[in-house]
Amino acid sequence: MAIVDITVIPVGTGTASVSEYVAEIQRVLQQYEGKVKYQLTPMSTLIEGDLSLLLEIVQELHEVPFQKGLQRVCTNVRIDDRRDKENTMERKLQSVQEKL
Repeated sequence: MAIVDITVIPVGTGTASVSEYVAEIQRVLQQYEGKVKYQLTPMSTLIEGDLSLLLEIVQELHEVPFQKGLQRVCTNVRIDDRRDKENTMERKLQSVQEKL
């Protein structure tokens, strides 16, 4: 199981606000309920699941601003793919909490 941290950055929107795009990205992710876990944060979105599916979702999310008429999008992606033991968002947070 992998965790992807994705930030889609619409360029040339004419406004400082990007919440319209973030909301549409969350709507896309709702279509994957039960297949992946996802969490919106103030700066990005975390998605957890099978890496091959996550990479397909990354491409779909990258397309959101283009579908809304923009001509340029920058997307930052970080992948945490641990294969020696189960890797989940909850487990990572729990590990830190146990050390506090």
